[in-house]
Amino acid sequence: MLTKDFYFDLPQELIAQKPSGERGNDRLMLLGRKSGVVENHLMEDLPSLVDEGTLMIFNNSKVRRSRCYGIKTTSGREQEFMFLNQTGPDGDTWNTMVRGAKKVKAGNVYRFSDGSEGTIVHNDDDEKSEFRTIKFPFRITEDWFEKVGHIPLPPYIRREDDDTDSERYQTIYAKEVGSAACPTAGLHFTEPVLQKLRDRGIGLEWITLHVGLGTFLPVRAENIEDHKMHEEIYTVPYDVAEKINTAKKEGRPILAVGTTSVRTLESACDENGMVQGGTRGTHIFMYPGYRFKVVDQMFTNFHTPESTLIMLVSAFSTRENILNAYKTAVQEKYRFFSYGDAMLIK
Repeated sequence: MLTKDFYFDLPQELIAQKPSGERGNDRLMLLGRKSGVVENHLMEDLPSLVDEGTLMIFNNSKVRRSRCYGIKTTSGREQEFMFLNQTGPDGDTWNTMVRGAKKVKAGNVYRFSDGSEGTIVHNDDDEKSEFRTIKFPFRITEDWFEKVGHIPLPPYIRREDDDTDSERYQTIYAKEVGSAACPTAGLHFTEPVLQKLRDRGIGLEWITLHVGLGTFLPVRAENIEDHKMHEEIYTVPYDVAEKINTAKKEGRPILAVGTTSVRTLESACDENGMVQGGTRGTHIFMYPGYRFKVVDQMFTNFHTPESTLIMLVSAFSTRENILNAYKTAVQEKYRFFSYGDAMLIK
């Protein structure tokens, strides 16, 4: 299957550059997973669209202020770094993604806004890639990111982050810091909506997957089977795994909120169809032909063309259903991507 098979035309004006005026004030498309039938709703309708007894699973990962700007000490040239993960036990060495990587060479020293300096260190794994390893003379903490970093808005949001993003580019239930991008399906949820879901007898539980390159790195291979997913770390609490397995045995639907929740649940499932608790890494890549073992329904955003995410939702429904739904969304002027509208597939 070719990457271009997942392309669709999208007018630039439908790419949401700002969140809606009020959290949760979004449109919601209901898509029949098998039928492909589309209905137009509002986010406030969601509780009435979810069946009683459903178990909803959310990703509670919190976005790190991981976009940091350093000044090259020898030239004064500014360089953007996206901090992804620690590469050693001491917390002073990090894997980063950089723009113009060819100019970011081992030995370069960069000074950050608090006066701290990091040095690019040689790493055979990233010398010819867009990644660079940077080492500091001290342990990097979340306090450092809070002082130095910016909210890592995706590149299709063509503006600098501002104070609004500090609140709106986090879910209201974000708890575990570690993501380099937001699990954006959760941005639509407000406490009143969560309470209405509870009042209808719908279970709400949380897992964690720290969003990294596995989620947002573009597919550059012509054939999707040649794309390699980067590892992301997830945690399924043991009591949550037990509740999911009980719901499956009782025939109650599992509704995953966001593609990261889908990837976590499917990765945590063993050969017997049982979800295992614990912390692990996943490289899972779902595209048409994948057989879902845990997730029955999905709540998600509208995704970018030719991305692993549109391939995932196409696997969950069909490519034809998804592309037809997206065509309708364009015609109806839905807002797309991170700060855009939502879709419920059931």
